[in-house]
Amino acid sequence: MTSIEMTSIQAAAARNNADWCASVCRSHGIPGTFGKTAWWSSRRTPPYYPDAVTLHHDAVPADFLAEIDTASPGCSIKDSFATLDLTSSGFVELFHAQWIHRPAELSAPATPALRTERVSTAAQLRDWQAAWHGGDGTPDVFRPSLLDDPSVMVLAVHDGEGLSGGAILNRSTGLIGLSNLFAVNSSDVEAIWASAIAAVATHFPGLPLVGYEHGDDLAHAQASGFDTLGTLRIWLHDS
Repeated sequence: MTSIEMTSIQAAAARNNADWCASVCRSHGIPGTFGKTAWWSSRRTPPYYPDAVTLHHDAVPADFLAEIDTASPGCSIKDSFATLDLTSSGFVELFHAQWIHRPAELSAPATPALRTERVSTAAQLRDWQAAWHGGDGTPDVFRPSLLDDPSVMVLAVHDGEGLSGGAILNRSTGLIGLSNLFAVNSSDVEAIWASAIAAVATHFPGLPLVGYEHGDDLAHAQASGFDTLGTLRIWLHDS
């Protein structure tokens, strides 16, 4: 893959991720805005979701900074191409990660004897979200109205009747985003990756996968056939 192709796919991955952030916000009744170089929400977004996502290399803070709420705690920005320096605007770098891509023509990995199904009810989503978060105090992130979004598929992976893990798929033009992948038991992570990839091949044949990961999750993605496209940064306002 040439550098131009990688840049193009990275931009598509950033747009797909912004589409997903917009879907989560809509499920909370929070409107978002797509500009030429960035997506943003003028209201505080749900936990773990950014207030702005850059869509192009040439995005600058002036494109979105005045449109978002930096006064209340928790404001964050996804710098999709790691090109911004937001320190003078009161932000600190929270972490950096890699955009990932799995070509459509790559064969799906062999899947274990697990059952993958779409989460379709509020009760299923509640149990899925509790398992995804782990521990007590599950945050209010994924609401039932998200299940009515035709671009979103929440996947539950079962071993028998028990929930082994899950992931979320979101479709945008020409590709599928993979996010929020988790395994209830850490030893099952590779099996959950395989199950999620196989689900894409079943429900969205012929479409590539994109997402972003870092740390151990990035290693698991690469072991599952994903390549890296480029770096992104998450900035958090130090308020």
